[in-house]
Amino acid sequence: MKFKNIFIYLFLSFSALVFSQEKIIAEIKINGTKRLKESFIHKLLISEKGAVLDSISLEKDITLLNRLPAVSHAYYQVFYSHDNFYNVFIYVEENFTILPGINIWTTTNKQFSYKLDLYDYNFLGRNITFGGFYQRNRFDSYGINFKAPNLFSKKWGLAINHQDWKSEEPLYFNDKTANFSYNNISFEVLGLYQINIKNEINFGVNLFNEKYQFLSGDTDPSIPTIPIDLDKVLFKLVYNYDTLDYYYQYVNGFKSTLFAQYVSTKNSYQNSFFIAWNDFFYYKRIGDKGNWANRVRFGLSSNENTPFAPFALDNNVNLRGVGILIDRGTGSFVWNTEYRHTVYEKDWMAIQTNVFSDIGSWRNPGGTLDDFFEKDNVRIYSGFGLRFISKKIYNATFRIDYGFSLLNQNGNSKGGLVFGIGQYF
Repeated sequence: MKFKNIFIYLFLSFSALVFSQEKIIAEIKINGTKRLKESFIHKLLISEKGAVLDSISLEKDITLLNRLPAVSHAYYQVFYSHDNFYNVFIYVEENFTILPGINIWTTTNKQFSYKLDLYDYNFLGRNITFGGFYQRNRFDSYGINFKAPNLFSKKWGLAINHQDWKSEEPLYFNDKTANFSYNNISFEVLGLYQINIKNEINFGVNLFNEKYQFLSGDTDPSIPTIPIDLDKVLFKLVYNYDTLDYYYQYVNGFKSTLFAQYVSTKNSYQNSFFIAWNDFFYYKRIGDKGNWANRVRFGLSSNENTPFAPFALDNNVNLRGVGILIDRGTGSFVWNTEYRHTVYEKDWMAIQTNVFSDIGSWRNPGGTLDDFFEKDNVRIYSGFGLRFISKKIYNATFRIDYGFSLLNQNGNSKGGLVFGIGQYF
């Protein structure tokens, strides 16, 4: 009887040991890479050789890879190896990431303008963005940008930016407008920290010099006509919460990005000021070919009655069809919503149509929050457009939108075409 009890105990112990063995990762093999370094991919992954096989961790790894500019699409498969060991195969379809760009346009005074840029979004095969631009828009401008999110480790990175920007800018006061040449020379250094797959913060400092030179237009005691030369320091914090899931041109999920900046300056034209805004994004797949996309932006700054207010109402920023830099404010509310539908798709290319509405309002310099609800400050534009999308080149979406006003304010219903590279949001 005693022997029988011992036998049963040993049998149960052995069975428990066998059936409780966890599946272990024997190897993680990367397939399909061209420029991306396999060693870099292994550095990013949560899953690793010798760890417990966990489908949740693998799904997070795939989500992380699909967010990389160099990755068009990634997925994984698991195969039995031996005993309780399994091989994980990760398949990567790479994007082409060395992108030249050219934009050509004419200004209101028939000035021919252009912008040339060249960026590599996978420099050295390690998810580093490096490149720059040159712009001729009556004045010469250039910029150089370097961003390495994983430079020091899986979580720590660095961004360095330099820009010499010069343009003609309208400043608005009362019902008058003055045109200035504006020159901004800046040097910026940011630390990048990825808390986890959903949360990331960027923080740093930007040292810049601004020069204003009166060109033409109305004058006012608040508008200086002598050259202005201002040295400023900008402290920046960006917090990003991201749950977006990408499948080629389709996006699903929620994202929130908070920008907070404090600008320190000592001059008689502008005091130090604070500015913050938050972008909320929501995307929803609809059927096999549809995508509903939304962006809500709300921002406020120090509320001084100055023509140098930081928020701008502009075609290329918030309201398609409204025009170029038509007004400024110390607060901004914008809701962009559109439905995108894929009407043509092959292995390397897709074409989408879209219908959209852009709704916006702002707070006047020195005004109150009630300004957001004033009829004269509200703009509503709707329209339609086309997207030509390369599925093999990062951010290679050429967009054309036509927006028209739904409000006939002051007897003038504006509208116009807006061109660009990349989705509007």
